[in-house]
Amino acid sequence: MRVLVTGAKGQLGSDVILELENEGFNYTGLDINKLDLTDFQSTRDVFLEYMPDVVIHSAAFTDVEKAELEVEKCRCINVDATGNIAMLCNSINAKLVYISTDYVFSGDSAEPYEIDSKPGPLSVYGRSKLDGEFEVMRKTDKFFIIRTSWAYGVSGKNFVSTMLRIGKKQESVDVVSDQVGSPTYTADLSKLIVSMIKTEKYGVYHATNEGFCSWAEFAVEIFRLANLPTKVNFITTDMYPVNVIRPKNSTMSKRALDINGFVRLPHWMISLESYMKKIAYEFDDK
Repeated sequence: MRVLVTGAKGQLGSDVILELENEGFNYTGLDINKLDLTDFQSTRDVFLEYMPDVVIHSAAFTDVEKAELEVEKCRCINVDATGNIAMLCNSINAKLVYISTDYVFSGDSAEPYEIDSKPGPLSVYGRSKLDGEFEVMRKTDKFFIIRTSWAYGVSGKNFVSTMLRIGKKQESVDVVSDQVGSPTYTADLSKLIVSMIKTEKYGVYHATNEGFCSWAEFAVEIFRLANLPTKVNFITTDMYPVNVIRPKNSTMSKRALDINGFVRLPHWMISLESYMKKIAYEFDDK
């Protein structure tokens, strides 16, 4: 089985590559330096050259705040390029894994979102990822759409790395406490993705680490594991000035994983501890 990974040097893509290597897959990783996904002809040429059996599309425009200012660029990458990839996958009969997000929902539900819950994106980024889902569903049949949330990993900047950097310099930090979701360790998510591509159980899935917390509670646990005395000041969203409205409730039901026999990801606190142990040497050296 030949696997093509977009965004191979990104936070999720780099972990997907590691998991594919561990499992002995024949894979090729692409990043922006190797392929501009907004260039259809170049993308088509790469597909015809590699003729993948599976495409794991993890490349995306993910800067939520910048997306509000660069709408066309965001949609070109998250919608148009995704549609082209879906069409190319269909033309060569390849499976497609599309990584989506909790931002497709409004966050006003009192319960965890189901895969068929009504979407209601609040931001340009969320709208673009939802439209990317529509492109996938319209243009190919062999797809896995995986909505995840609050991702962090060894590669790239994320909430955990930001908190660790702040914790080494400040005695306290303000963190919102009225946005709730599930932190997701990309190493865990990568294992699930690789297990999925071995099957034909296509459809939409929610995949996050188990358990829920607020961003403030997440920060408290990060500092505890890092043995940092940094105090977390619990604040509300309206006390934190940003130009993007984010979902208050990002919790998502993993019922579809259970129905199709996939193993849920570990609890977020267990995975955070694993991640912290993995990066301990880097943290100690800084």
